[in-house]
Parts: sequence; C-alpha cells; structure tokens
Amino acid sequence: MSSLSASSGLLDAPKFSLLRLWLKVQDLGIISIGVLIGLITIYTAHYLTSPFRKLPPGPRGYPIIGNLLDVGAGKWLKYTEWHKKYGDLIYLNAAGQPVVIINSQKAAVALFDRRAEIYSDRPRNIAACDIMTGGLHIVLAGYGEIWRRLRKAANEGLSKSSVKGFHETQMTEAVLQASDLLVSPSRWDQHFRRAATSMTLSVVYGHPTLESEQDHIIESIDDFADRLLKAVTPGSYMVQFFPWLRHLPSSLAKWKRVLEAGYKQDTAMFEGLLHTVEANVAKGDSHQSVAATLVRDVEKNKLSSLERVWLGGALYLGGADTNSSEMAWWMLAMLAYPETQARAHAELDAVVGRARLPTFADYPHLPYIRAMVKEVLRWRPVGPMGMTHRSTEDDWYEGMFIPKGTTCITNLWHMNRDPEIFGKNAEHFDPGRYLDASGDLAPGISDIKEQGHFSFGFGRRVCVGRHMANNSLFINIAVLLWAAKFERKKDATGCLLPLDLDGWVDVGLAVRPVPFEIEVTPRFPETAAMLVQERELRGF
Repeated sequence: MSSLSASSGLLDAPKFSLLRLWLKVQDLGIISIGVLIGLITIYTAHYLTSPFRKLPPGPRGYPIIGNLLDVGAGKWLKYTEWHKKYGDLIYLNAAGQPVVIINSQKAAVALFDRRAEIYSDRPRNIAACDIMTGGLHIVLAGYGEIWRRLRKAANEGLSKSSVKGFHETQMTEAVLQASDLLVSPSRWDQHFRRAATSMTLSVVYGHPTLESEQDHIIESIDDFADRLLKAVTPGSYMVQFFPWLRHLPSSLAKWKRVLEAGYKQDTAMFEGLLHTVEANVAKGDSHQSVAATLVRDVEKNKLSSLERVWLGGALYLGGADTNSSEMAWWMLAMLAYPETQARAHAELDAVVGRARLPTFADYPHLPYIRAMVKEVLRWRPVGPMGMTHRSTEDDWYEGMFIPKGTTCITNLWHMNRDPEIFGKNAEHFDPGRYLDASGDLAPGISDIKEQGHFSFGFGRRVCVGRHMANNSLFINIAVLLWAAKFERKKDATGCLLPLDLDGWVDVGLAVRPVPFEIEVTPRFPETAAMLVQERELRGF
C-alpha cells in the first residue's frame, strides 16, 4: 500500500509541476491584462482631457511633413478660401511645428491686442534673424530686452509728432518724383523707387537727396532688402523647419556661407552710414534724422553701437521698398478706377487751385486724398500675410486650444476684404467708404482706430513707421494728382492695354503689381514749369 502510494506520488510530480507553471502563466497573464487595461485607461483619460483634442480645425496634411507645403509665400488666397470651411482660426502642422492662420479681425484683436504679452514674440527665424542680421533686426527679433530697447528708440524717432520734422524732405521728394514722371512717364516705377529710397535714407540717416535710382547706395541697400525679404519668407530655407541644420559646418552648407557673408557685408554698409551721422553730430550738425537722434540720445536709449547700426538698417528696409510698392498699387488703382481720380482732381482744384502746389498745410482740407491713402493700404497691402507672431504660453480662444510656441499668421488680405466691416464692395478700390455724408473722414471702427485697415499689423508689433508711411503717401498722391492725369496706355490700334488686377510679383513678404504702362497728361499748361520752378527753389 505504501509502495503504491509512493509510486502514485512519483507519477503525479510532473503533473503538479505543470499545474504550478500553468498557474504562474495565468497569474502573469492576469497581471499583463491588468497592466494593459490600466495603460489603456490612463491613455484614454489623457486623450479625453488633452487640450490637443481642441485644436482649431484645419486640413489634413501628408505623413511626416504634415501641412508644410501649405505654409509659404502667396498662400493668402488659399487661406481666404479655407476660411469658408474652417472658420476664423485654421490649424496647420508644418513638419511638427504648430501653425495657426488667423482669418478675422475679431480673432486678431482678441489675441494680438488684448493678449499682447503672450503674442508679441516672433517665431525664431534662424536664416533671416539669427544669421543674416545677427538677431538685431527689430522686426524679426524675439520679444525680449533687446527688442524693447530697439522699439523704444524707434518709437521716439518716428512718433506721430516727431515725423512732422520730415515734412520738408517728403515734400521735396514728391516734387522731384512728379517732375521726373512728366519728363519720362515710361519710367514711372523707377521714379517711385528712387523717391522712396531717397526719402527713407534722408529720414533715417540724413542722407542728401538721391537724384538717380542707379546710385550705388540704392543698389547696395536694395540688394540687402531683396535678400532679407526672401529669407523671411516661410519655406525659403529648410533650417526654419529643421533647426538642427544650423549646426552644419559652413564649409558643408553653402546657404549658411552666403548668409554669413551677407551679414558681414551688410553690417559694414550700415556702419558706414551711421559713422557718417556720428561725425556730423560731432561737428554740431543739427539736421534731423532717426540715426542722429540715436547718436544724440545714446545714454538715454542704452543701445550698443551694433544695435544702433542694425536699427538704422531695419528702419530703412521698412520704409523704402514698402513705400514704392504701395505707390505702384495706387497707380494701378488710378487706371482701373478713373472715377476716383476724377473726384480727387475736383477736391484738389477746390482746395489748392492751380496757382500753387499742395503742401502738408492742406492736409486737414483734403479728406478724399487722405481717404485714398487709407484705401490703397487696405485694398492692396504690400504684405498680405503680415509678419508672423508666436505664442509664448498655452492659450484658448473660443474653445479652441493654441499651444505654446505656435506660429500665428495673420491673413491681412482677407481681413481687409471683410464685407461686414468694409461693405459689399470690399474687393474694389473706393476711398469714399471712409467718408461720411458731408464728405469728411468718418470715424473708423474702434479696433482699427484711425488707420481704417489692418495692414500695419496688431498689438505691440504694429508697424513703427506707420505715421511716416501715411505722410509720404499723402504728399506723393496729392502732388501727382495735382500735376497730372493718369490713364491706361493704348496699343497701335487704339485699344486699351489690359490691366492685371489679380496678379502680383512676389519679392518676399512684399508684393508689387504686375508691370503695366501708363499714359500721363499734364492737367494744365503751366504744370511742368511750376514743378521745375519748385525744384529750383529746393536746390535741384
């Protein structure tokens, strides 16, 4: 009996071991299932509570690159079309970088104006800002101490009261521009470029008036402007989306060598211009310019020498190309909307007459010319997508989540064409929209104050040179319309040459109209002689 029991125990040992193993496997399976369920529960809870589930709506992107191809120059029409489908805010994923397109004035004001502390930063632009301008370009620099010092100094030199000191310079350029245009109307665009560049150089550096657009200074600075405007365009350099590329040695990255060489070249150019101002100030020259103010107030503005150098360069760029581009759009409007030109002529005849040229003293009495300035800036902003902002904190807007570090692009093109703000004819050039029943300038909506459009941007990053730009456009337009009538040119058969109102030439973040020809007729026999006389009185 005992032997049988022992034998049975021996026979049952393997079965017992297998049973124990099976029980352990079962225990592990139960634990694994429990862990899996726990992970699923945690993940589900995280997913359900994650703010990323509340991102603004937007189009699906491609694998890896996401919506990278949807971010870049010339996209404002696409964003405008998307507004109908996705609404005021559109979310894009550009190769992992969150991007929000802002398509309405309401959203832009709520974020950039009322939450300026969060949205006054710029996306880091390694090519244009860090390398090409040494991080010292006021428009591109991040929202920090350096930017605050640069902005304060720029505000003092270009405040609404300070720019009155440049009226004579702007008047001189307007006279030269009109006189040159009557002599060689086929070169009207070159005349606009010369006048804008010369005026900006005088305002920023006190530089003497340039009488030719072929001046080597114009050529050098325009070359800098072209390179910088292209560098800031999203998609121009892949380092913007793949920052690790910056660490490539310059010997292996041609793009990096070119940018570094440009920085040295441009720094030397702007240093030369500033040193001339410093020498003149030291001699007791009291000529007004932004650079002279920077030199005289060096203890007050606390800017280093290099910061003063690059502030001057940035202010030049912000004035020259944008001003001439806006004047080109204005000329296109004069040809496409001749009724607006006729109304301006009537106002000038009534207020100024034909015995003298218009001046800044006529400003309060020329509401239609002032409305024309507002309208051309609204109708064709030279930067249809403005300058990008960057959020520095997680934020919410009407139930939609905007992550920290989001690149925010303002679709100024669409905002300036909102029919709820500008009327059903918002796509057309109509300065009368800014006038009341008595013909005076009407109060604008509160969120755009006296500007009447959104082209100067928002919040603490609003264009620092807006007062200078408005004044230049006003006197240029007033003198040109006082002097001449502008019409579409005809071909050999007498047919009007076509105008391309929908096309544009992209030169970075600034756009110009497709080239066109004009016909110029002096408005009265004495026009040319009066302009020549005025030139001589001004020393030209």
